[in-house]
This record gives sequence, structure tokens and C-alpha cells, in this order.
Amino acid sequence: MNKFLLRVFASLALALALGPGVTTAATPETPEAAVKAFYTWYLQQEGSVYQLTDRHIYDYVAKPTVDNLRDDYRHKRLPGGADYFTRVQDLDPQTWLRTMTLHPAIALGGTAVIPVTFGSTEKQNLVVFVAMENGHWRITKVEDTTGYQGFHRYDPMD
Repeated sequence: MNKFLLRVFASLALALALGPGVTTAATPETPEAAVKAFYTWYLQQEGSVYQLTDRHIYDYVAKPTVDNLRDDYRHKRLPGGADYFTRVQDLDPQTWLRTMTLHPAIALGGTAVIPVTFGSTEKQNLVVFVAMENGHWRITKVEDTTGYQGFHRYDPMD
């Protein structure tokens, strides 16, 4: 898992270094738009309803992911005491909405990886994986970058 995330970050660094030549899948809905729509919906629901139990979550998140998370929720197996999609316990939804920054997506086979940053003083960096499901980009996985902050571009001369 750690090697996979390091490869994702290496691909991201390479793509950012190469600039605008990186493309995303050509669909009416881009991976970035799907992630932005999800977090806009998700954060606006904060405090009113538990989003994981809301049927609208299937509009944004892949069915197997939702079903697995719901099963974990029912059996009190959700990991870490933090929200799966934000990877924090407490947040200010308005600040997160205002500071949400989506970075360019990187296509890796049938999956796109989108780095997302939230927050103004204490930033939360996430990597959101999306894949096509029924003609729409849907979230399949969310990872926190904690522990990978020291990542730097590989230089074979080092």
C-alpha cells in the first residue's frame, strides 16, 4: 500500500513537472468536477444528516465503496475515529468549502487520481481516487497524505 501511494505521488510529481501535456479522460464530466461536486454536497450536509446513510451518496461514490463503508458503520468498524472522506474528526464546513483546492487529475488506467487540499491555516491534503461507474466518475477511495509530507522528486544523481 505504501509503495502504491509513493508511486501515485511520483506520477503526480512527474505530471506536474511536465505541465499541460497531462490529460484526463474525455467525458462530459471530468474527474475534478465529480470530486468538487461530491465535496460541495458532502460539506453542505455536515451536521444535518450523516452523509454515509443518505441515498444521494451513490450519486458521487462508487456503489461497492458505499456498501463496504455502510457495512463497516453498521458493525462499528469504521477506522481511526475520523471521517473517511475528510480524514479529520472536526471541521468547519464553510472554511473547507471556501478553501477547497483541486489539483489536476492524473489518469492511471481506468482510474483518475485527484489531489485535494482543504483549510487555510491547518491544511488537509487528500488524494481522491475516482473511476467510471455507469458513465459517471465516482469516488472509489480517499487517502490522507499524512506521513508522505517528506516526498520529493527522485533524482538518480543523489
